[in-house]
Amino acid sequence: MQTRIPAVYMRGGTSKGVIFHENHLPGDPEIRDRVILAAYGSPDPNRRQIDGVGGATSVTSKVAIVGPATDSDYDIVYNFGQVSIDRPVVDYKGSCGNIAAAVGAFAVDEALVRVEEPVTRVRIYLKNTGKKIITEVPVKHGMYDEQGDYSIDGVPGTGGKITIRYLYPGGSVTGKLFPTGHATDLVDVPGMGEVSITIIDVGNPWVLVRAKDLGLKGTEIEEVENDDRIRSFLEAVRSRAAVMIGFAKTPQEASQKSQAVPKIGFFSEPQTYQALSSAVVYAKDIDLVGRVMSMGMLHKSMAVSCPMAVAAAAAIEGTTIYNILGSGGQRKAPFKLGHPGGIFDVQATVEQKGDQFELKEAAYGRTARRLMEGYVLVPERALGA
Repeated sequence: MQTRIPAVYMRGGTSKGVIFHENHLPGDPEIRDRVILAAYGSPDPNRRQIDGVGGATSVTSKVAIVGPATDSDYDIVYNFGQVSIDRPVVDYKGSCGNIAAAVGAFAVDEALVRVEEPVTRVRIYLKNTGKKIITEVPVKHGMYDEQGDYSIDGVPGTGGKITIRYLYPGGSVTGKLFPTGHATDLVDVPGMGEVSITIIDVGNPWVLVRAKDLGLKGTEIEEVENDDRIRSFLEAVRSRAAVMIGFAKTPQEASQKSQAVPKIGFFSEPQTYQALSSAVVYAKDIDLVGRVMSMGMLHKSMAVSCPMAVAAAAAIEGTTIYNILGSGGQRKAPFKLGHPGGIFDVQATVEQKGDQFELKEAAYGRTARRLMEGYVLVPERALGA
């Protein structure tokens, strides 16, 4: 027998996943995660999620759990989970700014907020990090107006622009903008030697590396997908950074138990390259080129927290990003980051207080669309029946 659980399947930005009302899931966290894993078809040793709704990539294996807020400063609570594809893990340590767009639209359509036209502000408490997000959702006839002329690279067509504002997102997971206390650190990677990195926590902890320090140009796409050596070097750097900030005791443990965070990306000066859509991204139109990994695989577009982290790092002397940009290249607004799918624009407001830095706000635009609604079916054994 199977159990029917109400659910909505949505795209948010360049990601998609299932959104559940909190009260439709078991209250026991262990049983709840078993239900989510069963719904997604995880764990699947073949990494296909063939027995569930998961899409077999990190960007299509995400879940959002939404509930009412108990604090008058918020409208809803959003708990984000990264559902592992091949392991029985739902990781709640980080956040997803793409899915946040879907959550804002979901809150409007599910009447979880007081709806106002033409724009409804949804005040979201991000349970994973304790931070506040405000989404500005276009509304027509009391529902999210998914039709619009706003486009984001990585998603075909256009949609209604949802503006997302992360308030004071620094230290979202670790409590510090720079978890190690340094703008740069050195990690010793077998077969490569010492590599200079910046570990910065904005939305998610990020490991930011210069492409040239890895022997890369920075515009690679297929090369990363097809070369185990490149991916293993990136994981070696990422897993060592995870140990440095206390997410694991050893690099091996980090690779096994902390796939989702910290995340890692490599960056270079602006270069002209061909995006996956075959469109040409010109060096003159961007401030930086970036490629990021998501749970061991190349992200085909861009994890939203990365541009926020990069834009913040660009304004702070001594970071790897600041050093790539050189004199006069910092504090641009909006900051334009070139990625495999095109260009991501982000606004970041950084203030310096003495020798400390504070990221007051990071803002960007996304679109969303409700794809399916109804019930997801899970075997009763997931509930312990």
